Amino acid sequence: MPRDNMTSLIQKIARQAFVTFRNSSAIGDKVFLENQSKLNSLLTEMRAADLQIVPRKVESSQISLPHNSPVTYMHICETDAFSMGVFLLKNGTSIPLHDHPGMNGVLKVIYGKVRISCFDKVDKQSEAANETQFSPPLLPFQKDALRRSILRSVGEYTEESCPCILTPHKDNLHQIDAVDGPTAFLDILAPPYDPDDGRDCHYYKVLTPVSEVVDKKPDSQERREVWLLEIPQPSDFWCGGEPFPGPEVSL
Repeated sequence: MPRDNMTSLIQKIARQAFVTFRNSSAIGDKVFLENQSKLNSLLTEMRAADLQIVPRKVESSQISLPHNSPVTYMHICETDAFSMGVFLLKNGTSIPLHDHPGMNGVLKVIYGKVRISCFDKVDKQSEAANETQFSPPLLPFQKDALRRSILRSVGEYTEESCPCILTPHKDNLHQIDAVDGPTAFLDILAPPYDPDDGRDCHYYKVLTPVSEVVDKKPDSQERREVWLLEIPQPSDFWCGGEPFPGPEVSL
């Protein structure tokens, strides 16, 4: 039998997320890590049925409102400590490379498969930005939008996978691609995006220096230093909204 609203798995996850992230000054200490482990355990159990979401097929994935957006979002709840909702990606679509300034995050696939490419910014910017040549060449004002970064990992996740975790300093930038069909994942961000408090979303693209094109250096999927250029939100990406069909969450 389905759980009632107050004992539903998503309600338990919301309560545990609140306990885990409510004290920002304690993030990283022993109690936080214990609570984070409990949250990850709950998330590992979760499937689409717990959210009353029916996995979509390739045919139906082409029908999405409003205006046939490539990605839609189902809002579940938000507090000062965290926000939680579900992103649904159509077959062959992506959430472009973006960041989560000063935020922790948890991503749990509920159906389908995603490929997540994770980057870390290098705190100390190098003078090499002024010496490196890119193809096509950068305009002078773009040099200030360059960020030296490290491609930490590229991995694929399904509903059987453990959650993907990000912190303010590790895996904070990532791109999410739908693989082999439509996919959906639960997303928890702590604290939520808030431009007025310095937590706005920025988009990036990976640049290839001319020297790497000429030398044809082999690609490595882990721990590779790259240049990222901050860009406006890509014109082919926007996110629509859908109502969440699952159990109500109360906090």
